Amino acid sequence: MAKYKPQHARLLFIDRKIREGRHPNCSSLAEEWEVSRKTIQRDLEYMRYQLDAPLEYSAKNRGYCYTEQQYKLPAMNIRERDLFGVYLAEKLLVQYEGTPIYDSLCSVFKKIEAALPNKISMDPAGDQSKFTVFPPFSTTIDPAVWEIMIDCLRSSHQVHIAYKTPGKGPIERTIDPYHGLRFEGDWYVVGYCHLRAEIRTFSLSRIVTAKKSGKFFQIPEDFDFQQLSGGHFGVHWGEAEIEVKIRFNKQVAEYVRERTWHPTQKVDDGENGTIILSLTVNHLLELKRWILSWGGDAQVLAPASFAQDLRRTLQQAAGQYDVMGALRK
Repeated sequence: MAKYKPQHARLLFIDRKIREGRHPNCSSLAEEWEVSRKTIQRDLEYMRYQLDAPLEYSAKNRGYCYTEQQYKLPAMNIRERDLFGVYLAEKLLVQYEGTPIYDSLCSVFKKIEAALPNKISMDPAGDQSKFTVFPPFSTTIDPAVWEIMIDCLRSSHQVHIAYKTPGKGPIERTIDPYHGLRFEGDWYVVGYCHLRAEIRTFSLSRIVTAKKSGKFFQIPEDFDFQQLSGGHFGVHWGEAEIEVKIRFNKQVAEYVRERTWHPTQKVDDGENGTIILSLTVNHLLELKRWILSWGGDAQVLAPASFAQDLRRTLQQAAGQYDVMGALRK
């Protein structure tokens, strides 16, 4: 049976044979690994000139050996485009800065960098200076809460929390954490709330305290996060499917058209350069906020009840400015 033949696997094989002290040569290595002598020769040259391996050919023993026994083969063989991906991913870590997971991720990347060969054919520092990542606004999470919630998520451990919603005091709850997710700078946990007897979504930044209950739970077999959140627009979801149609003015039509805002979206041409965006969601809260962010460039066409809700919200907002004008007088 032919050997598994990626280069890194061959390098590990060659390194092991050399350390056995039997002075392997190109012919013996090629025969055992079932590749050509030229392939092994290229591998040896790569080890010597790219990985700084202290290789020496012994004429007496007709094979190769290491002149420095403390030499260790780098733990990773990586192509230039992959190496660039590593450094660009490190740039993306900025979006997690200020969260408890940031230090752990930085530690992982330092270990990856330490495992890379000393010789590389690109300038990662120079490349990094050409890319900037603007992170989303992020919430602040108590590190102690983070540690307990992540532990409970991984171990299916029930947890007691004090949860504070805006404008209200903390409420004691017991939850079974099923699934964790990150959305727009905040971390959430989806789980069964024993207080409300239903599956709910909790922001980790609003958890004041967290403590293990001492009980384990089993995630129900019928719980499917992908199915639960399939029609979501954000991190809120419900049971009903709602078809929404939104008209966008000509000024923003191309911007809307060039992005995927929702998996179910469909874009049709309207009159005078406008477009109609149709999508099916199971919750309207965050979709409402998104539509309002477009100001006068977006108009809900259906359902009528949703359009009326937006009208009331806009009238209320306009009324706030009328009050401010009256106060200035």
